[in-house]
Amino acid sequence: MPTWVILAIFALLVAAFLYYVRFYRRHMLGENAPEKKIEVQILDKQSVAVIGAKPGEDDEEYWVYVQPTKGGPKREFMVGVHYYHALNPGDKGIMTYQGVTFRHFALQRD
Repeated sequence: MPTWVILAIFALLVAAFLYYVRFYRRHMLGENAPEKKIEVQILDKQSVAVIGAKPGEDDEEYWVYVQPTKGGPKREFMVGVHYYHALNPGDKGIMTYQGVTFRHFALQRD
């Protein structure tokens, strides 16, 4: 087998691996993702104990589960304690997020 074929296959494998890493970071981890705003409804919220939290660190994580009001997949976001206590299931508003990171929630009053 000619060496150029082996080198071409190796180069294609390296390119495929680098493309996969870039895709994973952007779409799964949210790196360099654009900031988006969407109208959502809070479906539920949950606090989860952090195992092994050291003194001075948060001993709980706070999560909200949302669904776009115009339809779409349900998603979950980790939020700060203040948002966790301020939001209740059934609340609607404009949520700002970047990739998988929650940024802000503007509550709509009826």
